Amino acid sequence: MTSDPTAAPIDFPTLWVVYDWIQAHCVIPDGLNAGDPFVPADWQGKFLLHYYRLRPDAQVGDLSTAFHYRRAQVIMAQKTGKGPATAAQICAEGVGPTVFNGWAQGGERYVCPPQCMCDWSYEYEPGEAMAVPRNTPLIQITAFSEEQTGNIYDALRPMIQDGPLQDLIPKVGESFTRLPNRGRIDTVTSSAQSRLGQRVTFVAQDETGIWTEQNKMIKVAETQRRGLAGMGGRSCETTNAYDPSEQSVAQRTDESNAPDILHWFPKPPAHLSYTNKEERRQIHRFNYTEQGVTWVPLDAIEAEAAELAEKDAAQAERFYGNRVVAGTETWCPGEEWDARARPKSVGYKPQVVLGMDGSDTKDWTVIRAETQDGYQFTPTYGPDNKPCIWNPEDYEGQVPRLEVDAAVDELMRKYKVLRFYVDPPYWESEIDRWAEKFGDKTVIRFETYRPVQMHAAVERLLTDIRKQDSEFHHDGCEITARHVRNARKAARPSDRYVLAKPTAAQKIDACVSSVVCHEAWGDVTLAKLWRKRYYTYAA
Repeated sequence: MTSDPTAAPIDFPTLWVVYDWIQAHCVIPDGLNAGDPFVPADWQGKFLLHYYRLRPDAQVGDLSTAFHYRRAQVIMAQKTGKGPATAAQICAEGVGPTVFNGWAQGGERYVCPPQCMCDWSYEYEPGEAMAVPRNTPLIQITAFSEEQTGNIYDALRPMIQDGPLQDLIPKVGESFTRLPNRGRIDTVTSSAQSRLGQRVTFVAQDETGIWTEQNKMIKVAETQRRGLAGMGGRSCETTNAYDPSEQSVAQRTDESNAPDILHWFPKPPAHLSYTNKEERRQIHRFNYTEQGVTWVPLDAIEAEAAELAEKDAAQAERFYGNRVVAGTETWCPGEEWDARARPKSVGYKPQVVLGMDGSDTKDWTVIRAETQDGYQFTPTYGPDNKPCIWNPEDYEGQVPRLEVDAAVDELMRKYKVLRFYVDPPYWESEIDRWAEKFGDKTVIRFETYRPVQMHAAVERLLTDIRKQDSEFHHDGCEITARHVRNARKAARPSDRYVLAKPTAAQKIDACVSSVVCHEAWGDVTLAKLWRKRYYTYAA
């Protein structure tokens, strides 16, 4: 994820006709204003316009490839209108203008079919993207259980039956809806295996934060995406913030770096604490008021969150705080780490220490660096300035040792390295070679499996993360932040602990490298080995 679309202006080509069509055809499904026109809230409208963003080179006949994004994920707090927003989008995908149909010269109009009885039309401006309905739309609303499909389908039915769409879509059933042109909308769960292989043009996947390997929903998500690819279709996930210890579909999507996924995840300020009542209210204000959610009173949200927090604080923070939070065994809460992010550019040959946690085939190999004034970052190497992070899956199952060796050599030339602490397993020969080349007082073994040494190191970094007057700050590296969130405390004798992975798939290597690097920083600082203090940051 390279940018935050939730704050980006709408300065790109998109299907404005969809946005207007929804307001003219969909109605509010329930509540005091049931039956009134559905006018998307601020976040709902912005999301729609980003979802239907078009590629500038789109041509008539392109389906999913006409759009900037292949699929989308919405992570929003509880009761922010994810279900009604998806229901409105399904209405548009079912009978509205969502298929790109060229660029307007000016004066062209979209006119609904006669059976719509709505008297609505849309005039395009010169250069605007035009659209037509899809022939034979095949739509699936998917969730783990039938009750959860109701989050969307229970909003969809009155949205159709109580507004202008009732003439165009007369047959709305309990679990499926028949559309014109032989199309249909189905609700699907993990138990409906026969439906999962069907051809689909649009899929709404709800509460993917609880879609896991254990309940077989990861297979469901992958199967549906294959079906969409064959039909030129697209999908959208909706969920509350996920628990990072469960390795859900939502987590996989959120952590994906694929450029054609729209990540809609407005995050409240990281420095605000959810345990502080006043700051919690500021978080709620960001998640609801600032997203245009006017139908939920903040006092009600505060009451629900406070009651839930008495029994499950992490769940309350996920549901209402919209934060990715794991259980209490987490080593460092993600928001505490994020609050220390202050990215900078280092200047010419600054003094640094390095820390490396290495592996061979299963875990990752990572090098982190830290400057004299406590700025920690992931250095880069090579002609493409790749980060010093190696996932063996990207290299045919084994960490590329020659690349790591080349990176170490470059870092030693690029920086004034005072200490390089390395976790020895799998890298003994390389450490010996580096010590011979760069000096055995510079390259030093640091055994992370020794509980006394490792406990002291993790406590040092955790203290400096939390200490108010600490100079420690970092580059905001997304992979390191993810690994910090994954790290758990594993108990050892004498009230000590070391860091451990919650599951084999949840890596912590960048976190361990950060600990090792900061320990090197502490030892150099204690030994007064830093040369005359000076700052090397470029503006």
